[in-house]
Amino acid sequence: MHWAFIATVLAMARLSVNLNKIALLRNSRRTGVPDVAHFARLALQSGAKGLTVHPRPDERHIRAADIPMLAALMRPLRPRFEFNIEGYPDDRMLFMLSDTRPEQATLVPDAPDAFTSEEGWRLDEAQAARATPAIAAMKGFGCRVVLFIDPDPDVVARVRKAGADGVEIYTGDYAAAFRDGRHQPILDRIAATAEAARASGLVVNAGHDLNLQNIPPLMRAVPFLAEASIGHELTADALEQGFAATVAAYAKALQ
Repeated sequence: MHWAFIATVLAMARLSVNLNKIALLRNSRRTGVPDVAHFARLALQSGAKGLTVHPRPDERHIRAADIPMLAALMRPLRPRFEFNIEGYPDDRMLFMLSDTRPEQATLVPDAPDAFTSEEGWRLDEAQAARATPAIAAMKGFGCRVVLFIDPDPDVVARVRKAGADGVEIYTGDYAAAFRDGRHQPILDRIAATAEAARASGLVVNAGHDLNLQNIPPLMRAVPFLAEASIGHELTADALEQGFAATVAAYAKALQ
C-alpha cells in the first residue's frame, strides 16, 4: 500500500491553465468579454492547480494590466495554487516579476515578434550571458525559475550551470508527430531529457500542444512530471465540451 501511494503521487502533475487564448478572444472586442478573471476562477475551481500567462510585448493576448489583476485574484490561494509568468528575460519581464512575485517564472528565448514559443534555450555563450544574470535576479524575487528547452539531454547541464531551478520541455514536435503516429522517437528524447533533468535535481515541466490524446503516453514516459502548462488545445476542446468540464478532464489526464 505504501509503495502504491508513492507511485500515485509520482504520477500526478499540476495542470497550469494558460489563459492567453481567453485573452486573445477578449481582445477582439472592446467589451471585456470573455472576462479573463472569470475564466481564471473557473479554471481553479475545476481542477487546475495554477495559472499561466505569457504577456508578449505586442499584448495580442494577455496584457500587462492583466498581471496585477490575476495576482490579486490568486493572492488568497497562493502558494497552494501557483502563478506562472512566461516570457523573455528582459527588463519588462523583470519588472513584472518584481512587482508580482509569482511562484514560477518560465523563461523562453523568443524574439519579441515570435508567433509562438517553438524553440528552447540552447544556452550557448550569448544566450547564457542573457539568461544567467536574469535567473539570479528572478530567484531574488522568490521565483522558481524554469527554462523552456527542446528535448535534448545535452542542454540540461547548461541549465543547471545557469542557475535555473527546472526545465519546461517543449512538446510541440511530439504533439505534431503524435497526430501521424510517429511520436515514439521524440517521446524517447523527452523522457531522456526529463531523466537527465531529474538526475540533476531540476524540476521537470512540459508544455506546448498537449491534449487529452497525447498526455497519457507522456505521463507514462515521464511519471515524475511536475507540471504541464496547457492553453491552446484546452481552449479548443472547451469550445465543444465547456470550459469547466475540459479543465477537469485535463487535470484528470495528468494524474
